[in-house]
Amino acid sequence: MDRYTHVFQISGIKDREKKRALVKGIQQLGGKYIGGSVYQHSSTHLIIPQALSSEKFLAACAAGKWVLTPDYVLDSVRNGSWLAEEPYEVAISTGATSTFYPVRQWRQKVATGKLKGAFQDWRVVLMVQEPARRAMFKRLLKAGRAKVYHFPPPSNASVTHIMAKPVTENLKSHSAPCYPVSHIVQHLFGNNCVDMKLNITEDSPAEMTKASDIDFSNLETELRDHVIKLEGRPRLYFLEFLGYHDPSRPQSQATEMDFNNVGSMIECGLFSEALDSIRNAVFPGVLPPVPHLSSLLEYAQQGNATSVFLRNLQQVMLNLLLTNPPWLAPSSVKKYFTKLLQCPRCKAGMWPFLETAISYCLSSKVTCHPLPGPALPTLLHFHNDLLAFFLKLFQGELHSVSTVDIMLAQGRGVSQASASGSLLNGTFWTVWERSTLLSHAVKQLTQLLVQAATQDYTEKDKRQKLNLADTLLDYLSVLVEFWCQRHFRLNQNLVEKGLKDLAEHFAVISQDVSPVVLAELVFRISSSRLKLVMADAIFRSLCCRNGFTVGDEPLSLRKMVQSYLPALGSLARSPSGAPPKTGPTPQSCTSQGTSCGSPSSLVKKTNQEKENIPRGLNRVNAAGETLLHRACKRNQVETVLQILALPGTDVNVKDYAGWTPLHEACNHGSTACVEALLRHHPTPVLNNQVCGVSPLYDALLNGYMDIAKMLLEHGGTVLLQQTNGDGRTPLDLVSTVGQREELLHSAQVGDSALRNVTEISNLPLLEAASFILVHLLSSYQRERGLHGHMHPSNDVHRLDYRLVRALETYSFQKVTLAWTDQRAVRLAEDVETLLELGSGKCVLQVCQAVKECKGEKTVFLMEVLGNLKSQGEALVKDL
Repeated sequence: MDRYTHVFQISGIKDREKKRALVKGIQQLGGKYIGGSVYQHSSTHLIIPQALSSEKFLAACAAGKWVLTPDYVLDSVRNGSWLAEEPYEVAISTGATSTFYPVRQWRQKVATGKLKGAFQDWRVVLMVQEPARRAMFKRLLKAGRAKVYHFPPPSNASVTHIMAKPVTENLKSHSAPCYPVSHIVQHLFGNNCVDMKLNITEDSPAEMTKASDIDFSNLETELRDHVIKLEGRPRLYFLEFLGYHDPSRPQSQATEMDFNNVGSMIECGLFSEALDSIRNAVFPGVLPPVPHLSSLLEYAQQGNATSVFLRNLQQVMLNLLLTNPPWLAPSSVKKYFTKLLQCPRCKAGMWPFLETAISYCLSSKVTCHPLPGPALPTLLHFHNDLLAFFLKLFQGELHSVSTVDIMLAQGRGVSQASASGSLLNGTFWTVWERSTLLSHAVKQLTQLLVQAATQDYTEKDKRQKLNLADTLLDYLSVLVEFWCQRHFRLNQNLVEKGLKDLAEHFAVISQDVSPVVLAELVFRISSSRLKLVMADAIFRSLCCRNGFTVGDEPLSLRKMVQSYLPALGSLARSPSGAPPKTGPTPQSCTSQGTSCGSPSSLVKKTNQEKENIPRGLNRVNAAGETLLHRACKRNQVETVLQILALPGTDVNVKDYAGWTPLHEACNHGSTACVEALLRHHPTPVLNNQVCGVSPLYDALLNGYMDIAKMLLEHGGTVLLQQTNGDGRTPLDLVSTVGQREELLHSAQVGDSALRNVTEISNLPLLEAASFILVHLLSSYQRERGLHGHMHPSNDVHRLDYRLVRALETYSFQKVTLAWTDQRAVRLAEDVETLLELGSGKCVLQVCQAVKECKGEKTVFLMEVLGNLKSQGEALVKDL
């Protein structure tokens, strides 16, 4: 029972500051405020400035609630306690001296027990075509205790009213009298309803358009355009390149330079003298011959050069880049750098030269040709400087492409720079690899990055401070941004797939890397676009490696709240130092498109193992159902146990409609199969919904109370708070008080079991996962949020404001019913999740052990989650 004696709703308050003051006053005096645009039966008081034809006002009248002016709250605050309500009841002036109190008669009848509501004993067939209007009239009639039926009514129903909009002649032929919906106002207010037309309004500012006028199609278009603009913007900026190739400087300060003497010096072995001559001859438009610089690079590679020579050579290379940046110069300059920036001995191209430099810094023997070893300190710094030079070159090319994109977006007349002829493009992609992000060179770079991260972060006390992993991460960020910007305007789906492939490839090859190292890697990624996909893939990989399966649906705020947060508890309880669990292959653990360790992906087994595999394990029927689905439908528990005993079985595998084996078992009353699934490790996802139907909802819908209680004992009250597409909770499906008490008791047992798990056996893994999740949430907000993720505003023209109003007025399914752009749907779902967090319909599913953890990263995550919930609360209060 609600402990509050004063539960308020507010209607018709247009001034936002006044509304905030009322809410603050209600809470100050110990009352409870319920937001939203529809009437809530749990309310006891409605605050309204005057009689309106709004749903809340009419429903409060029908239910016999207090309907008061705002002065009631304001005067009570001044008094320090709640005043008597009657002097503040809303009144209507019907003449010079007479006053009509529209709610008083119904309130007094309900309070004295004469009636339960204004529509008591009404049995109504409601025939209103528009779904949202029909739902509103249904709430209104039920507030007055009417029984409402859809057409046709049950055969045993004794109908007293047929209420329709519009009323047609054929409706009048029914046995019960037919009324227009305006009869509701007539019944409530009698002859005093002359000026009260039944035009149910929304609780929104006057300048806000009516909810019935919301154009969902136009809203989808605007959201899609917003997402496209957000995804297409440059992520990395390098202001240092603004001064490169300054137009005020002469393009050539020396018409001709004689480099013959340089060649003679090199032939005589006077490398330092040759380098000094070149240093004094680097100007805009002047390029030293490639053979001369190649000879100097080869001399440096041999390990005999002094540190002064290597430092001067690095300075010459940087001066070349400063005076003749290839992204601003003619194509001949690009060809010059292409010839220069390759191994002076092997001449196999830029990537082998880069790979050799990285390998030498890693003390690897895999180089394009044998180099002096073991790794000499001077050569280590030389190759590290080469990597820094290449990185600066690639950053400059990305800067050039980003600048052109910005100018094009602003409508300024610029010529499109050719990205296909860039050095960056030629280094990492061959002609046949241009349409894929995950080229052969990119795969090699990620493999080298894994090695560098392992050495840099785990052996940093034993190694020189080269920060190689950071450099390679910068490489990866630059090339990802370059490739995405190049392909985004042509094929956005290709970009999304390329990012996904890269992230999952990295998650696969980093299976043996410490979670602490992976968390550090995620932290150091400079591109928010790359950080988002990498953090997601790595987090899912950590879950899979430790026996916890998350859903394979696309990343969304709801998925992080309902799947990723519960995973933290399982990670915290993973055995410390335990090797990764066997079973799922690495590829299946990270692929969103492939089930994690699905039966169809099992590796070859011995003859004895094959005898234990049920027949038809790998067969999928026309509905996409696996043998596990079919066994759960038929309650074949022995087959279910056989399948679950196989290594790598995905207990959350979905058919083509999205149903899991647990859904099927709950739907068909397969109690023994549900019990077997819940005992399996990892346990199935209990809160997975298909069209708003969770396993618990499915069980109660079909009357399987024993299964429902079993689910609640494992999942707790969180499962009771989930709503379906119509906003109904699982408890709404239970008809008797006894059954509700049984379910609540089972949920309390589940909560108690979850709370009692306070031991954290693997703090480093929990800290790493929490840190990754922090960056995943922050990157998601930057990449896919709406105006910094929904800050309250009274600007009715803002896109986020109109989306919030639409979702508050209609259900998510209603708003997105005809939408075809999944990006817009996901954005609307994110906002819906924020609203549910703010209103309490959706809770942050974090186990008690994680909440009480004192680890720095986990505490930080709790603060981020608290801020997220506060954003949702601010949105709800602002409505």
